[in-house]
Amino acid sequence: MVEIIWWTLLTTIYEVLAAFMLVYWVAIWIVHFIAIVHGCHKMHRRGPPQSQAAADALEKGEGVVGVTVLKPLVGYPMDPNLMTNLESYFNMEYPKFELRFCVAEEGDPCIMVVKQLMSKYPNVDSTLHVGASDVGVNPKVNNLFKGYQEARYPLLLISDASIFMKPEALTEMVSIMASNIGIVHQVPYTTDRKGWPATLEKLFFGGAHCRMYLFLNVLDMLNLKVNCVTGMSCLIRKKMLDHGGGIGAFGQYLAEDYFFARYSQANGWGLRISSFPALQNHGVYSVQALFSRAVRWTKLRVKMAPVSMFLDPLSECVLLGILSSLAATVHLQADFLAFFLFHLLAWILADWTLLNIMQNGPPPFSKFEFAITWLFREFTAFFVYLSAFQNSEIQWRTSRFIVHWGGRAERINDPSDAAAAAVACIDNNEKTKVAGLTGVSIV
Repeated sequence: MVEIIWWTLLTTIYEVLAAFMLVYWVAIWIVHFIAIVHGCHKMHRRGPPQSQAAADALEKGEGVVGVTVLKPLVGYPMDPNLMTNLESYFNMEYPKFELRFCVAEEGDPCIMVVKQLMSKYPNVDSTLHVGASDVGVNPKVNNLFKGYQEARYPLLLISDASIFMKPEALTEMVSIMASNIGIVHQVPYTTDRKGWPATLEKLFFGGAHCRMYLFLNVLDMLNLKVNCVTGMSCLIRKKMLDHGGGIGAFGQYLAEDYFFARYSQANGWGLRISSFPALQNHGVYSVQALFSRAVRWTKLRVKMAPVSMFLDPLSECVLLGILSSLAATVHLQADFLAFFLFHLLAWILADWTLLNIMQNGPPPFSKFEFAITWLFREFTAFFVYLSAFQNSEIQWRTSRFIVHWGGRAERINDPSDAAAAAVACIDNNEKTKVAGLTGVSIV
């Protein structure tokens, strides 16, 4: 009798879990649909045509809000695309901006690149700041602090060294910055580069990452205060940061972008995305680098939003497909293999559609290469979560950190020693080794 009761109980639990998985499966497909529709509506749109008077005023800079561009730079390892990426900011079409390049250490090779560009474009308002401050554990915030203090304009564009900026992108971002908006951010994507790692990176940012990014942005537009900001390239209202104690007040967090956005929402300023994606253009990239970045981001998300520990793995194609196929055999009497193959086919078609939206046309590789890369990414995605849960330490460039629940971070090694070690490696012509150690955070 007891065995019958236990068997009945287990059967009931199994059926309930199976029903939950089918509902969750449908919910994820709604996410796919919303992301694709929102992407079609939003990405790469140029907005309504301007009147000739408005265009003339913009060209002359009349009544235009000034923008301070803050660029955090670290030259270990030296990115071969750094010159190209930084030069794109000198060529922005926006009429009123200043460039502030922030370098943490004297002797950094980035300084030479910046000086060459400043000499090449003497008419562009640009300044070089050398020497990081110590306002927290976040190296990026420490690096930006001096530039932030001397910023002359009410809008800040904080943009990573690896981002290539299209000439018209800043104008579009400023046009979105209404009085009730605190941050305009760009969806992370990549430029067209050669090699299979570049294909994998483009597929990741144009598929799985972008899907949730666009979906969460829709939720935020509905005033649900969902935070999806990635700080690769963000236009931020300076008075909002000043109100929160300045950029230094966010130095206690590694994910300063997340807390910028959370503070913005908590104080009545909204978040919006630009129709131009943030084009990552690393000159040094690899499968291991992308994997390491994904692991680091997963560790941060778990500490800041613990529910992601369970929902993120269940949102991956293969694990969700297996569990939902098992559920379908219970409640729909479906064939497991047929349901699973249907799930895979529908998912790859949805990702191909979204990738074309982000690319604003067909991607620079064949459908066959896409399919092989997609299968590799989806069938290895679960290893990111396994690696993230192995230990709680976060490696960022040459430093290691512990992130506590809620997002506060603590450095667990001396960054100056690690930086010296990195310099020694470069001096000994071991750049490849340094790239392998530090390339995980070329963002």
